[in-house]
Amino acid sequence: MDVLDLLTGLIIRTQSGFFFVLADGQTQPVTCQLRGRLKQGRREGDIAAVGDRVTFRLLSDGSGSIEEILPRKSEIVRLDPRPQGEYCQILLANPDQAVFVFSCANPEPRMRMLDRFLVIAEKQNIPAVIVANKIDLVGLEGARARFGFYPPLGYQVIYTSTKDETGIAELKEILSGKLSALAGPSGVGKSSLMNAVQPGLGIAVGDVSAFNDKGKHTTNFRQLLPLQGGGWVADAPGWKSLALWDTRPEEIDAYFPELAARVEDCQFSDCSHTHEPGCAVLVAIQQGLIRQERYDSYLRLKAGQE
Repeated sequence: MDVLDLLTGLIIRTQSGFFFVLADGQTQPVTCQLRGRLKQGRREGDIAAVGDRVTFRLLSDGSGSIEEILPRKSEIVRLDPRPQGEYCQILLANPDQAVFVFSCANPEPRMRMLDRFLVIAEKQNIPAVIVANKIDLVGLEGARARFGFYPPLGYQVIYTSTKDETGIAELKEILSGKLSALAGPSGVGKSSLMNAVQPGLGIAVGDVSAFNDKGKHTTNFRQLLPLQGGGWVADAPGWKSLALWDTRPEEIDAYFPELAARVEDCQFSDCSHTHEPGCAVLVAIQQGLIRQERYDSYLRLKAGQE
């Protein structure tokens, strides 16, 4: 089969072994498969994923052959245990940020889930943005009472409401020009929020979520959704099933910024931060410098609990 020039592009969708690649400067993706040599040898993880930049050859029938996966700057990964050994799934390649959407009420915010998401983002070196949605149900002050302690820890919080479009412009600006992983529990208004950012975007996000909620199909369909003016959003339903699978319990404190800043001041180098004399973390809790709720999240994650 004849081949044409080598092109560079972005994988914007994967499904059942096919990769839909949008070449630079083009508007329609090319359906590609991996070149045989890329699949040779023992595979310990996904070779290519949504968000990867690749080089590919355009074939005469209009399809493409991926020749090379360009180096990744970041990735969201999870472990898939298989009979033949652990397999590393790439949920998203090259994300610029993770955007975690939680509601202020209806449903009540699941703060331990948020803390878990933040720890995973810290672990995978991905900047995190928190979106506190439905502030119309509790008022801005009520929303800040729930989420206002995160900015001093280094996490930006955007307060939003689709009822009066509060925070929509700020959220749109945060998403612009970036590849964003979108995650959050069900019922928090994620689709409505995305529709407010860009008409039709929330419908597309909902379609991806609905498909991926079908159990056995979870890993077969991933897609980037384009933003007008530049940037991409990737719904990341798999984030909920991510585990700190390669993290020892004694490492967890490194992913809580308020704890990480104090562990060096503990009297003992192997301090568990639970009962030891001279523990700087326990002192900070007593002084109100570390929130009890965050400390409880730390203890649960350290114990391997959700």
